[in-house]
Amino acid sequence: MREIVFDTETTGIFPGDGHRIVEIGAIEMIGKVVTGRSFHTYIDPERPMPKDAQAVHGLSTAFLTGQPIFEAVIDEFLAFIGDDPLVAHNAVFDMEFLNWELKRCGKPVIPHARAIDTLEMARKKHPGGKNNLDGLCARYNIDLSARTKHGALLDAELLAQVYVELCGGRQIGFDLASQAVVETAPVERVAFESRAHAASAEELERHAAFVAGLKDPIWLH
Repeated sequence: MREIVFDTETTGIFPGDGHRIVEIGAIEMIGKVVTGRSFHTYIDPERPMPKDAQAVHGLSTAFLTGQPIFEAVIDEFLAFIGDDPLVAHNAVFDMEFLNWELKRCGKPVIPHARAIDTLEMARKKHPGGKNNLDGLCARYNIDLSARTKHGALLDAELLAQVYVELCGGRQIGFDLASQAVVETAPVERVAFESRAHAASAEELERHAAFVAGLKDPIWLH
């Protein structure tokens, strides 16, 4: 099954307050395995970047000015994701922003039913645990050394690894393997001539000597 793990960076928390998407990163997985295909773009939000948001992802107004606007990149993104499930951490946030932008430029929204929320998965699997992306990477020994700030593509790459662990990690595919039909070479059976069932005179004599040597045969009790 094809799935798309994705992440967004934004100018703020609520799209209804005028905040916009400034970065999208997406990773293709097939059968829970990363294929190497990805989508990534920065987006000019056509508004200033608040300092608190810039502190999270490091994307400044100066850097984003002149990047393509959302309308210029959305068709390529939609073609990349197709109709496949979308995996995101705190998917409600990313889907809300994505659909807000889609409505703003007259595109059909994406049903929330397509989203797989790894935050919900983590809360069910590790209740009371630290279930943000950093905490889950630490739990599953996933290398975080490259993550000095949030970044949509890097976070999608990390989330893809976390998602596999939440789904069973290295155990994925074991059930299928156990059900596989193993083909073996046919066993060569060698036919021998049947033995004559009647005992020979010599065998009868040895048997009689053996029985005579038993002082207290156990079958008499």
